[in-house]
Amino acid sequence: MEKKSMKITPWTKGNIAAVAVTYVANVILLALIFVAIVAINDARGKNAFDEFFKNPAVFINFLLLLVLFVAVIVIFFFFEDRNFLRDAANSEMLFLILEFSIIICFLTGQYVSMYVRPLALSALLVLFLTNSRTAAFMNFLFCVITFLFDNFSGTTSGFSDYSAVFFLAMGLASGTIAIYFLKDVSSRVKLLSLSLLLSLPALLCVALPLVDFGNSNLIVSLVSAACSGPLSAALFMVFLPFFEVLFKKASFFRYAELTDHKSKFIRKMIAQAPGTFNHAIVVSNIAEACATAIEEDALLARTCAYYHDIGKLRRPDFFKENQADGTNPHDDLTPELSANIIKAHATDGYQLMMKNRMPQIIADVCLQHHGTLPIIYFYDKAKKFTDGEVSLAQYRYPGPKPQTKIAAIIMIADGCEAAARALPDRSREKVYAVVKKLVSDRMEWGQFDECEITLKELNIIINTVVNSLTGVYHSRIEYPKISLDKIEDDAEEKKVEA
Repeated sequence: MEKKSMKITPWTKGNIAAVAVTYVANVILLALIFVAIVAINDARGKNAFDEFFKNPAVFINFLLLLVLFVAVIVIFFFFEDRNFLRDAANSEMLFLILEFSIIICFLTGQYVSMYVRPLALSALLVLFLTNSRTAAFMNFLFCVITFLFDNFSGTTSGFSDYSAVFFLAMGLASGTIAIYFLKDVSSRVKLLSLSLLLSLPALLCVALPLVDFGNSNLIVSLVSAACSGPLSAALFMVFLPFFEVLFKKASFFRYAELTDHKSKFIRKMIAQAPGTFNHAIVVSNIAEACATAIEEDALLARTCAYYHDIGKLRRPDFFKENQADGTNPHDDLTPELSANIIKAHATDGYQLMMKNRMPQIIADVCLQHHGTLPIIYFYDKAKKFTDGEVSLAQYRYPGPKPQTKIAAIIMIADGCEAAARALPDRSREKVYAVVKKLVSDRMEWGQFDECEITLKELNIIINTVVNSLTGVYHSRIEYPKISLDKIEDDAEEKKVEA
C-alpha cells in the first residue's frame, strides 16, 4: 500500500488537462451506466424507461447529484494528496474500480440476489492498491453513488421504501470492516477465511424482524447475505492482478510474487548474473531491516532491493561481481565508454521494468538508486590518462536523485554492501566508519535533498546497516588443521587395542 508524500510536485498544463478530461469522461460514463441500468430494469418490468425520462428534471437532478459527488473526489484529493490527483492514471484507476463495482453489484443483485451483492469489493481493491484512508473515502463514495443508482433507477423496486437505506448501511459497514480488519492480511487463504466478517452487516440487516425486504424466503436471503463477503473477497483476488498490471501498481501479494525465486526476472538473474543476484539478496536483507527501523514498508524495500540492479542483465559481464573467470572487458575500453556502460544499468533497469509493466515504484528505484553520484573509479582513471583535465559531468549517473525514503534506503544499502565486501578487516568499528563516511558523502553530494528522509532516520539507518553487515560478514572460528586420515587411523588403533 502506498504512503502519502508530504512533498508537493508542481503541476503542468498537461497534468491539469489530463485530470480534467479524466473526470469529465467518467461523469459521462457513469451517466451512461445509469441509463443502461434503467433500461435493463425497464426490460425486467421494474421501471418504465419512457416514464423516467419523460420528465427531464428527474434526470437533470440525478446528473447534478452525480457531478456533486465526483467534485467531492477532486476536493478530497486536492487537499489530502495532491500528488495522487496530479497523475490522471490514479484517478482513472479509482473511477474504473467504482464503475466496475457498480456494474458487478447491479448484475449480481438483479440476476442472483440483492443480498449477495459484493458491496466490499470496491473497498478491498482501493485498499490494496492505495491506502486505508483513500479506501475509506472511496468506500463512502461508492456506497452513496450505489444508493443514488438504486433509488433513481428502480433497482430496489419491490422492496420497502426504506430498504435502500439498509443497503447503504450494509455497504458502509462491510467496506469499513474490510479496510480495518483485512488491511494487514498478506495471505490469500487468510483473506478468504476472514471475508466471512464482511457478511455480518448484511446478515444483521436481513435478520432484523422489523425490516421488510420484500417477499423473499428468509433462509435464502440469509444464505445469500452470508455469501456476500466471500464473493467480495473472491472477486477481489481475481481482478486485483488486472488492476496491478494495467496501472503499474503493487500489493502485498504482488511483492510476494516478485520476490519468489521462481519469478521470471529472478530466474534470469540467477542464471545470467549470479554475482548481482547474491549482491541483491544481501541488499534486500539490509533494506528490509532499515525500512522496518524507520517504519516504512519493509516488503516494498525488499522487493525494490531485489530488482534495483536488474538493468545489469543487459551486460552482466561488465560488472565485477559477475566476472568469475577474472576477465575484465573494461581493460580494453576507454574510461568514458566504461563509465557509460556502468551508468546505463540504471536506465536499462527502468526501461526493462516499464516494458514488462512492472510496478512504477520499483522501476523508479532502479532509476534513482545511484542518484547523480559520480563513478569515481573511471573518473580517476580518466584523469590519469588526460593529465587531470576531465569533466566530472561525463562520469555521473543521470539521476534523478532518490525521491522516496525507500529509494534512499536502497542507495545506502547498495553502496554499503559493496564497500563492506571490499574491506579486509570487517570488525564493527571498521564497518561503522565506512558506512558513516558513505552516508556523509551522499549527503554532501545532495543525494537526499529531494526525498523526505530526516537526519534522525539516517542515523537509525546507519546503525541498522552496521548491525546487518556485521551479521553477514561476522568473524568465524579458525578451525585447527587436522587430517581426517589421522583421525581414522587413531580410531582403528583403539579398536585393535580393545
